[in-house]
Amino acid sequence: MRILMLLAMLLLAPQMAQAAEGYIDVTAPVSRKLKLFPAPTTALAGQVTPEVSRELSELFGMDLGLAGPFEVSGDGAGADLILKSSYSAQGGNITLECRLVDRVLNREITAKRYSGSSKELRRMGHAFSDEVLRAVTGEKGPFTGKIAYVTKISGNKEIFVMDYDGRNPQRLTNNGSINLKPDFAPSGKEIIYTSYKKGNPDLYRRELFTGLEARISSRNGLNAMGAYSPDGGKIAMVMSKDGNSEIYLISREGKELARLTNNHAIDVSPAWSPDGSRIAFVSDRLGKPQVFVMNADGGNLRRLTTNGAYNVTPRWSPKGDRIAYARQGGGGFQIHAINPDGTQDTQLTSAGSNEHPRFSPDGRFIVFSSTRDGAEAIYLMRADGSGQTRVSPNKAQNSHPTWSVNW
Repeated sequence: MRILMLLAMLLLAPQMAQAAEGYIDVTAPVSRKLKLFPAPTTALAGQVTPEVSRELSELFGMDLGLAGPFEVSGDGAGADLILKSSYSAQGGNITLECRLVDRVLNREITAKRYSGSSKELRRMGHAFSDEVLRAVTGEKGPFTGKIAYVTKISGNKEIFVMDYDGRNPQRLTNNGSINLKPDFAPSGKEIIYTSYKKGNPDLYRRELFTGLEARISSRNGLNAMGAYSPDGGKIAMVMSKDGNSEIYLISREGKELARLTNNHAIDVSPAWSPDGSRIAFVSDRLGKPQVFVMNADGGNLRRLTTNGAYNVTPRWSPKGDRIAYARQGGGGFQIHAINPDGTQDTQLTSAGSNEHPRFSPDGRFIVFSSTRDGAEAIYLMRADGSGQTRVSPNKAQNSHPTWSVNW
């Protein structure tokens, strides 16, 4: 896996002034979605390959159809916006030019040019989808990010990474053991995960582009559920070296910095607030697992969830305004989202059993695992629960997804 070397530049006329702040006000009430038409791809030089045109059309349709502000149309009649794309290929390289045009005003909103290996065509397309969201809403999209997840293989569990839409799956671990709970660093360049490959559940850090790996916590007992701090300098994790599962802070290199919980209950699943000041976690100190919030130094502890008898796996929104978690009930789990002050607790899923929610880097989406089609699979949805879509790359049992920043 390597970083795509993109040549991205503005084309032709300067962008419209309103594109700097967003073409629409995403905070204002919206009576209807903007109708967007991804026009058939044309050739910059030579002939258009039907496969390339179809692939880009499907890619833009999925990205921008999921995004929320748009209604993707199959034709340009009555469209508010037209996405135009052109490409040329030479040898193993490809150049892609994309433009977003206001059809009514006949004005260009934004345009980009990308060059690279022909294998990177989909990444170029996702990059322009990100740009469309930035130009239209003022907030860049998450479509060039990756999703790491766990796949069950012949009784073992290995970690893979894929594009957000399930394409291009790549295996990260191959040790014939149990590997769990991946978490991306804020940079997107490394992950931490727990592995039993040496017998004990130890915490490892792996560089994604070099494959270099280090075992950073191998204390007796459990070393698991690692979560990077927003600045990437610390890791909140669970250790049971003293006989009970407690939450600790360690450095990126594995040095123990602080013990944050200290009681006879089980404390697990730490999750940082985006400003690094607070940590949500799960504790059964009141008898059943509930979500609590504490300061990053362990102080100012308070219970967050008050409904439901079994609430687990909290994750904070990148904007800090919501916490997603899973609640058990009716024979399975359902994803909920709640404000950090405990108000507006909303159920987001209902079909099958749904667990392990994680927000996309921009907060627009939640990725999670679900059994609604049988075997556990990866799905995503908008943060309000709409647009639930399967993105698992295969029929294997896939779980514990986490979404990286843009690569």
